[in-house]
Formats: sequence, structure tokens, C-alpha cells
Amino acid sequence: MAGPAFRAAAVRVRTPATSANLGPGFDAFGLSLGLYDDVVVRVADAGLHIDIAGEGAHSLPRDENHLLVRALRTAFDLLGGQPRGLEVVCANRIPHGRGLGSSSAAICAGIVAARAVTIGGDARLDDTALLELATEIEGHPDNVAACLLGGFTLAWTENGAARAIRMDPARSVVPVVFVPDTEVLTRTARGLLPRTVPHVDAAVNAGRAALLVEALTRRPELLLPATEDRIHQEYRQPAMPGSVALVGRLRADGVPAMISGAGPTVIALVEDGAADKVARLAGEGWAANRLSLDAAGASVLPLGS
Repeated sequence: MAGPAFRAAAVRVRTPATSANLGPGFDAFGLSLGLYDDVVVRVADAGLHIDIAGEGAHSLPRDENHLLVRALRTAFDLLGGQPRGLEVVCANRIPHGRGLGSSSAAICAGIVAARAVTIGGDARLDDTALLELATEIEGHPDNVAACLLGGFTLAWTENGAARAIRMDPARSVVPVVFVPDTEVLTRTARGLLPRTVPHVDAAVNAGRAALLVEALTRRPELLLPATEDRIHQEYRQPAMPGSVALVGRLRADGVPAMISGAGPTVIALVEDGAADKVARLAGEGWAANRLSLDAAGASVLPLGS
């Protein structure tokens, strides 16, 4: 079987930040946010050249160990073969190690770029396969589903394969993120979780997760009760005491706040008119940012846009 042919022109891929879990939806819910990484990939005659600007510019590897390059290579294998060389330029805006899906953004950028630069790539690697591949690399589907599809996503695995559905959040909902200076590794946060949780806590989370679908898509006034969690946030308190304390303070003031993904970022989902006021509640040590909701997910864009 002949190997793939590649486009001579570079491709540009934009991937959004994401917030997973959203309180009760552990490893299932994801929300796509209006904060983006941009990647330009071009097939070259030989070698691998990587430029990085922004987040991770002084710490990320510039070789085959770069997560985005690993995703590119894995996707190219599925697409039929590797190009002779690659040039990769990254403009990173999503904070690393903060629970905003930076690794998912890199993975999705790599596999989407590999498909886009391969002639006939859409036929060789369709959207379902794209989600399955991203989940295989990341290890769980919640962030990658939201990154690929945009909007509010519910992801699960069925017979070992990743699946997801996309919903539109209510237009009045505004995410406010509180980002600390410190990082927390996902494996550290996951390592604090118990193997079992009390049945009563699991039952509360199941009900709140069901309610969150209604609250986030149609009835934002229900977001405070809908974002209650009992199965993961408090257990992670030793790794991010300030974040868990901030969630408690915000919720006591009636703000639907929760840990974003594995933390330590805190995210609040509020009505448009309250977003600026909520952003001022965190105090020192937090960078508070009002973001938009992303509807497009990972996108191939014109180079000049």
C-alpha cells in the first residue's frame, strides 16, 4: 500500500482551553473556553524543527519528546506513514499544569494538524477516530472531547472506545477562571483520590450531574446546586488547599465555583451581568480572567487570520 501524500503548504490549527469535571461530572463533563493555542505545521524535506512562544517557551522540549510532536507522529502512523521532515511553530496561551487542558490542546492540535496536512486525511481518520486517538493518548476523554468538539460535552467509553456528545451552553453563562501561580500535576491530583467513595456521595453526584445538563444548557439559575461535588474536590485538598478554600468561599457567597479539571485553577460559571463582580472576589495570589465560551473546538484556520 502506498504511503500518504502531504500538502506542500503549512496548516494552522487553533485549539481551545477546556475545563473538565465541572463539579459533579468527574471524567465525563467538559467545557470549551475562549483561550487558545495556535500551531502551524509544515512538512519539510528533512528533520524536525520546533519553535515555541508563550507558555512553556523555556521549559518544553524541542524534540520528539514534545507532546504535540508525539501526537503528530501517532496520527501520521494511522494515516499511513511519516513525512520526511516537520516544521512546527507553537504560540501557547493556555497555562500549563493549571487544570485548563493544556495537554489536551497539544494532543488535539497534533492529530488535527496531521490529518489536515495529509491529502485525503479526512477519509483516513474521521472525527470518531480522531476522538478515539486523542483519548488513547490523553488517557481519558473529558478534556479532549471538549477541545475537539467545542461547547459543553459529555464523554464516556463504550466497549473500550471513546464517545462524546456536544451540547450548547446557555448564552448567558460566562466562565470566570482564577489561576494561581503554582502548578499541580494531574498524576499528583489523581493520586489523592480514594479507590471507593461512600454510596451517599456517589448518589448525590449522580443527581447533580444530571441537573448540571439542564442548568448549563437551559436554566443557569440552577448552576449553584448543579455544580456540587462530593467525590473528588475535597480529596484533592492537600495538593491545592488554597483552591479548595477559594471554592468554598465563592460557593458560600452563592457563586457556582469548582476546581477546573485536576486544578489548581478555580472556575466559576456565572450569569453575564455578574462576571466582572465575581472576578474581583478572589483576592491576592490569583489571576482572575473572564473568558468567553468556545463553540468551534479545534479548528483549521487560514494562515493569515
